[in-house]
Amino acid sequence: MHSELTDEQALQQAGIRITAVRLLVWRQVRHGFADAFSLADVEAALPTVDRSTLFRTLTLLSEAHLLHDIDDGSGSQKYCVCHHDDTRHCMGHVHLTCRQCHRTFCLPRVRIPQVPLPEGFVPEETEYVVKGLCAQCAQRHSQFQHCLA
Repeated sequence: MHSELTDEQALQQAGIRITAVRLLVWRQVRHGFADAFSLADVEAALPTVDRSTLFRTLTLLSEAHLLHDIDDGSGSQKYCVCHHDDTRHCMGHVHLTCRQCHRTFCLPRVRIPQVPLPEGFVPEETEYVVKGLCAQCAQRHSQFQHCLA
């Protein structure tokens, strides 16, 4: 598991040459975000690092399977840390996106259901995003509706 490795060991095991900025970004994304995050989130957390360096570093971490990309339909690419050495963890699971607070959550134990495809079709990528209200927003929404009644 990546979580059992030090930050430096995780980068080395992924074949990434360690630099001060790469280590800084990896530490931030690995330990600083509980849910999926965007480039803007990393930019806000690390204001001294320029945007293009952050983008290149996130791309490198994603290509090394330390992160996985999530297209949640928000128009902003999201990322989530892969917590297992088995990079298949990063593929084939469901994500939840809250339409109110715009947070995206990984459900690594909930696999994407098998979809029957036409003969000859070769899938390259599958996204499965459930959109709705997270528990916190649903509770606030319910309280607001109760106040209006």
